[in-house]
Amino acid sequence: MRVIMLSWEYPPRIVGGISPHVYELSRELVRAGVEVHVVTKGTPNAPADEVEESGVNVHRVDLASTPHNFVHEIQLLNQATDLRVRRLLEDWRPGGQPTIFHAHDWLSLDSARDLKYEYQLPMVATVHATEWGRNNGVHTDISRYIHEQEYWLTYEAWRVIVCSEFMRGEVGRQFNCPPDKVDVIYNGVDAAKFQFPATAEEISSWRARLGRPDEKTVLYVGRFVREKGIHVLLNAASAVLAEEPKTKFVIVGGGNRENLERFVRWFGLSDRVLFTGFVKGRPLQELYRAADVAVFPSLYEPFGIVALEGMAADCAVVSSDAGGLREVVMHDVTGTTTFAGDPGSLAWGILRVLRDPERAERLKHAANQRLGTEFNWKQIAEQTIACYDRVWGEFLASHWAEKTLWPVTEGAHERAARLGVRDKAVVGAYVAKPEPAVAVPSLKLTPDEAIAAGESEEEEQE
Repeated sequence: MRVIMLSWEYPPRIVGGISPHVYELSRELVRAGVEVHVVTKGTPNAPADEVEESGVNVHRVDLASTPHNFVHEIQLLNQATDLRVRRLLEDWRPGGQPTIFHAHDWLSLDSARDLKYEYQLPMVATVHATEWGRNNGVHTDISRYIHEQEYWLTYEAWRVIVCSEFMRGEVGRQFNCPPDKVDVIYNGVDAAKFQFPATAEEISSWRARLGRPDEKTVLYVGRFVREKGIHVLLNAASAVLAEEPKTKFVIVGGGNRENLERFVRWFGLSDRVLFTGFVKGRPLQELYRAADVAVFPSLYEPFGIVALEGMAADCAVVSSDAGGLREVVMHDVTGTTTFAGDPGSLAWGILRVLRDPERAERLKHAANQRLGTEFNWKQIAEQTIACYDRVWGEFLASHWAEKTLWPVTEGAHERAARLGVRDKAVVGAYVAKPEPAVAVPSLKLTPDEAIAAGESEEEEQE
């Protein structure tokens, strides 16, 4: 099986959660024997084409011109993607190896759809989040444009992959996508990154960076946007401090925090709240290991991979019951669940962890066990391969196989010659769709604005 992953971001380019998801999934698919080619946007200091140590083939494309807004940028990216994939397909077409397109979110829709119809090959799509969910509705012209693109992504896909049962329901409600067309495959975490050996002295030194030795540490990791519920946590802080005054709230994340800092000063919490800024890699993992409780108070969450990170780091987790978090954090089994948008409920959950360390240890142990059975990338890859195999089998048995340019049925070479696909792989064939007659974001986006327009569901800090 050969899979062409279409993703607007891939390491070292990281805008939202799609990038780490595609990276981890692709690596594990290769380990399972799948040939993976990732086609993504170029980024400085990264090669145009490379085979990573894991065996993943990465093809980075450059835009043909300078875009004048975000929608135009995505159109140019799809144009470049279309041309690069055509060249790959023409190299491979004579061999006829099973080949599937896998598009990640609406940003890859246009090229995936055009290639699907030209070559008559099946497309799988992963919906990481929805515009409606991120904004609690579709309120602007640009949101309506993105919402429509998301609809067509689910419509054009042979099968749709989502990260939670909550998201299965959401694509059904928002796009009328039949539930039997949707596969729920959870996201995962590389637990080994968080479970490195550490002595008690080392952990104490990490805690000392955050506060005094007698203080409890409550950790938040995420972006500073409304949907992540950081305002709920800050409103809950005073209620926690009234009962447990020796508590420190550590807020990790990038973006504009001026309003949050103003609120903290106004509420008299300046000595109880520490903003660290953006943290990644080993320092972030050390923060998880040093904290007493990791809190994720989201108002909208398709999945909640940061909750898995907290569990992997052996940190007690308190989350809201928003979206897919209910499936990741099982109340009183692997963590503590509170009501989304309710500061009082969140304060109750935090206090329950701080006051009952025996219960916290029991839940942490159960959470760690579940990581190895439901949220490991090996199992996720196996489920994804099962989806690919099903799609390819259904494709071969369908009328699509009679029209495909792939040499799996008679006449494929003649059909390819008639359509001139070899010439199109040289000069290109992508025709940009008309831009929406709406005000669209300029390219001078803040990190939060860029992610809101094109992120996955996941909790990147910037």
